[in-house]
Amino acid sequence: MVLIDEQRETQTGETRDVVLSVRDVTVGFGDTVVLDGLSLDVYRGEILGFVGASGSGKSVLLRTILGLIRKRSGMIRLLGQDLDKANDEQRLKVDMRQGVLFQHGALFSALTVLENIQVPMREYLDLPRALMDELAYLKLELVGLPRTAAPKFPSELSGGMIKRAALARALALDPDIVFLDEPTSGLDPIGAAEFDELVGKLRDTMGLTVYMVTHDLDSLLTACDRIAVLGGKRVLVDGTVDDMLACDDPWVKAYFRGKRARQIDRSARG
Repeated sequence: MVLIDEQRETQTGETRDVVLSVRDVTVGFGDTVVLDGLSLDVYRGEILGFVGASGSGKSVLLRTILGLIRKRSGMIRLLGQDLDKANDEQRLKVDMRQGVLFQHGALFSALTVLENIQVPMREYLDLPRALMDELAYLKLELVGLPRTAAPKFPSELSGGMIKRAALARALALDPDIVFLDEPTSGLDPIGAAEFDELVGKLRDTMGLTVYMVTHDLDSLLTACDRIAVLGGKRVLVDGTVDDMLACDDPWVKAYFRGKRARQIDRSARG
């Protein structure tokens, strides 16, 4: 069950549950400030695409949300829990309700696909081996991998299979929110499109909320319900593709109206 005790009115006037709320977050390393007073909401059931220039701090924010990087100030509330005020038990419950697909998959090379999917189960649950096997096979099927992939090692998989196996691991505990870090990078256009379609289907069937860091314009157009752009150490603009096309910021204009964005421009215009 999703633990949410916060609602917020969106730009369209509707009231929605907030799964992730980032408020006035500042993150830096030494004298370098990467994020400065950044705020962002992610609503239940949406696929949010998070985009920005290379080195702008997209991965820094993601790692800060996950607790891998300490912030200097601000508040992060995830699944109804203020992470700064959470005790060990509360933090454990939040950790069990989120899944992460790291860039390039980050599968353990010495473990089989089945064993990789079972890592979160072994970490957080006390289940019989046979039950863990069946649950892992179920996750394989959910992401479109055959059972024959289960005994394979990451080195024996294609790039697309690695992404799907990593997604299966992220779904191991039936999370409420999934964080995807550049999920289609390194995939050919067909493989990327299939992965985007898979994410959408999983969102619909499992009721997931998805936070997707991506540079892929096609993903932003076809998979994401809303887009947030990071620039100047804060969120410059968030909204639909039409909102992006209407934004006057130079980087946003170059990204969404540049030569490689012609398909998005045409689609947005109908």
